[in-house]
Amino acid sequence: MKIIIAGSGTVGSTLAKQLSAEGHDLTLIDKNAPVLRRLVDEFDVMTAEGNCASMETLKSADVQNTDLLIATTDSDELNMLCCLTARQLNKKLHTVARIQNPEYTGQVYKMSAAYGIDLCFHPEKQAAEEIERLLKYPAFMKRDSFAYGRVEIVELKIDENSKLKDVQLKNIQSVVKCKILVCAVLRDGKVAIPDGFFTLHPGDRIFVTAPSENLSILLKSLGLVSQRVKKVMMLGAGAVGYYLAQILENRKIDLKIIEKDRARCEKLSALLENADVIEGDASDYAFLESEGLSSSDALICLTGRDEMNMVSAIYGGNSGVPLVITRLGKVDDGKVTENLPLGRVVSPRKLCCNTIVRYVRALEKGSGAATTIHTIAEGSVEAVEFPVKEDTLHKGEPLKTIKLRPNILVACIIRYGKTEIPDGNSSFKEGDSVIVVSGRSDVLSELNDIFA
Repeated sequence: MKIIIAGSGTVGSTLAKQLSAEGHDLTLIDKNAPVLRRLVDEFDVMTAEGNCASMETLKSADVQNTDLLIATTDSDELNMLCCLTARQLNKKLHTVARIQNPEYTGQVYKMSAAYGIDLCFHPEKQAAEEIERLLKYPAFMKRDSFAYGRVEIVELKIDENSKLKDVQLKNIQSVVKCKILVCAVLRDGKVAIPDGFFTLHPGDRIFVTAPSENLSILLKSLGLVSQRVKKVMMLGAGAVGYYLAQILENRKIDLKIIEKDRARCEKLSALLENADVIEGDASDYAFLESEGLSSSDALICLTGRDEMNMVSAIYGGNSGVPLVITRLGKVDDGKVTENLPLGRVVSPRKLCCNTIVRYVRALEKGSGAATTIHTIAEGSVEAVEFPVKEDTLHKGEPLKTIKLRPNILVACIIRYGKTEIPDGNSSFKEGDSVIVVSGRSDVLSELNDIFA
């Protein structure tokens, strides 16, 4: 597929890496020539230097013969104008736009045809929703939802005191008292798609597939039930903070927001009814202590600087805050921060890239394409939800008789809204949804791609 990415910041470059790896014909547009030169050296892409909303620049990027344009700049207005202009130059073009300002969200949705936008993505809103899920179950390192929230893949870390230490996976149900499936294990930086004879060791990070209603049972069985989060301190009040504050107000959580910018404080105070918005420096730890940091149930680091968020997260953990959540915008949260005590790490760019990759694959494959895509285990594994269609192979056959490609695992089958963690006797039929976990050496575009 021929794709233009307008904007080569953190979101645009992350998308370029993913989509170029999947074999798409990419052209990147940006005003910053050094950035474009770096990306040309790093990925197999074409470039066009200039204003992405300019007809001349879009024509130089060959928009007339392009299938999809993705506008990822930091300016909502520029992204909207880029899509509008591109659509005028190519009526058959599909367009995707990044929208950050909450004031535009409903407007763009209602006027999408007039703006020439087929899909909007909201990295900041997705990050806020991810943080809210982590606050509900603080024991999980990460949570990814499938089948409209009926199934989740959650991350846990095995320590010396874990009830899962030295347990073989074939015996895990006797420990956790509910049906789950360990679909991936990250050990010493290497990922495994395990079988029943795999033994868990301290230091392992495990990724567990389970029906949502089993999550509480899982935590209780492992002795990980923690006190409900009631008091939260948030550092930074950008778009992620605003979206999250709205969610937490509805949950009646005691929220204190620390923001350095006076104008931003005044605006948030007017928009939020119950949150306590305080003008202050998030790097002044004596000030944070005076505002009750040590007595907070959770610290959420959302400033615009990754370095500040990382240092604040470490300080919060050392101050005894039970749950720390760190937003990273540019830093590679896999390679650089794996061994740092940052608590739960949320990356808006990675969350939104999953949404866009799913959309790209859907354009290619139509109704048989993935309905949900998540990357887990530091990006080494992909978990994908597929519909079972009329032309899907091996319908009605027991899984134990089907030969799958290497490093493929059928993690869950959803039928009429009911979830099944499958065994060898399970099968799928037309109308079902199937969650598949795979190593990311090959792209799975449809369910038939998993079969040998």
